[in-house]
Amino acid sequence: MASVSLMSKHKKIASAPRTYDADGFKRRAACICFRDRREQEILLITSSQDVEKWIVPGGGIDPGEEPWEAAEREALEEAGVTGVVDRLLGVFENQERNSRTWVYAFYVTSLEDHWSESVSLDRRRRWFPLGDAKLALSNHKPPLLNYIQVIEGIQVTEGIKVTS
Repeated sequence: MASVSLMSKHKKIASAPRTYDADGFKRRAACICFRDRREQEILLITSSQDVEKWIVPGGGIDPGEEPWEAAEREALEEAGVTGVVDRLLGVFENQERNSRTWVYAFYVTSLEDHWSESVSLDRRRRWFPLGDAKLALSNHKPPLLNYIQVIEGIQVTEGIKVTS
């Protein structure tokens, strides 16, 4: 993990091929963007399909990219934030979506005024207290609640396998 940004090393390639692990699962990375180390507020972003629905930043891992690097890149691309990738919260396997997502705790150090997806996708971001974030996620992407449940030490939803 790094405390410095590697954004110059990994620029998003519009047609970058998806990467898969040895079991055939899509490799993804995401981050829970915390305002600070108290971990009481997280930054959510609007869905690219509906600006009324909230999600966490995340996406595919590019070829040659480490999962933590992809999480850092996705935070910048989707939420316009830079910061510190701190620790792996878990690897979340979703059989229905045929994906494995490496999810990291990420401490935000700066927010860009304008970032690529705020312009191209009209993406928005907002700080939520943990309880409000859970409600916002449950309205659109309930599987993402598992990321917060791991932080809180709660058992994850059936059908989602978590390893660390």
